[in-house]
Amino acid sequence: DAGVHSKAWYAATCDRKTAEDALYRSNKDGSFLIRKSSGQDSRQPYTLVVFYNRRVYNIPIRFIESTRQYALGREKNGEERFNSVAEIVENHQCTSLVLIDSQNNTKDSTKLKHIVRVS
Repeated sequence: DAGVHSKAWYAATCDRKTAEDALYRSNKDGSFLIRKSSGQDSRQPYTLVVFYNRRVYNIPIRFIESTRQYALGREKNGEERFNSVAEIVENHQCTSLVLIDSQNNTKDSTKLKHIVRVS
């Protein structure tokens, strides 16, 4: 279990558009939630949705079968791995999360500060 089901930041049945709309409405840097990924892929079960600088970032959360751990974004050397999705959230409430905008080729960073609930 990824440790998501009882968490305030977990929007279980929320699709991408609903999540993005909720974050735009919050309009606070560091607003976030976690939703199930759109594709039913066991290797990428969740998506971390973060609002920063008037933009919404959808960051895939990967499940690494070999170690039974989770990691953010595309696989890279020396990446941080976590035992649960809850650990990812707790970690990035204290340490900044790097946000990469592949369209504009920019990097930002923010902490996860405000839980957004999808109504």
